[in-house]
Amino acid sequence: MSTGFSAQGWSRIPFIDGPLCDGCGTPFEYDLGAGVRCADCMAKPRAFTRGRAACLYDDASRGVILQLKHADRTDLAPMLARWISRSARDLLEDADAIAPVPLHPGRLLGRRYNQAAEIARPLSRLSGVAYLPDALVRVRATETQGGKSGSGRRRNVAAAFAVPLGRVGQVAGRRILLIDDVMTTGATLEGCARALLAAGATCVDVAVVARVKEAANRSI
Repeated sequence: MSTGFSAQGWSRIPFIDGPLCDGCGTPFEYDLGAGVRCADCMAKPRAFTRGRAACLYDDASRGVILQLKHADRTDLAPMLARWISRSARDLLEDADAIAPVPLHPGRLLGRRYNQAAEIARPLSRLSGVAYLPDALVRVRATETQGGKSGSGRRRNVAAAFAVPLGRVGQVAGRRILLIDDVMTTGATLEGCARALLAAGATCVDVAVVARVKEAANRSI
């Protein structure tokens, strides 16, 4: 199936190729040096160590992401995995395993697939990094994050994720790269990172297809 992108459409995708915050992946206007973090990350360190995004989430990129997420276009996942393989190359080099952000079983039943897992699986094949499809579970059904403030998003996913006892051995002592489609405030990724760290992960990094540059101005 075609991605539906024209040459002009591809040229409009706002890929993040320049300097960025090492903590959350937001692009900088100027190169401030390796390992530099944005004001938000310095003011309030996140549960995950580093974050990367392939592109910004905007009118040009959201179509392909929503096709995967809501329109059964799982054929797009390998392409999005390739995007992440480039943007998160340094994180993949350090990772011991890749894990997707999980869906609650009720939502998975309705959607029939987890878009984060659909991206993480081919990313594992591309990179050679081990894939842990069920290292994390969502133990509490949550409301959609769309339209919520940053604090509202954090409350919504508080204690929503866990590492099953039978999977602790896969996580403990390892550096985990957590995969999702979009980062807005990072609340969901932080909830997952806390659960992985509580199970003994030595470090959790995150990589997404797209990140929202200004969370207050965009809903997903």
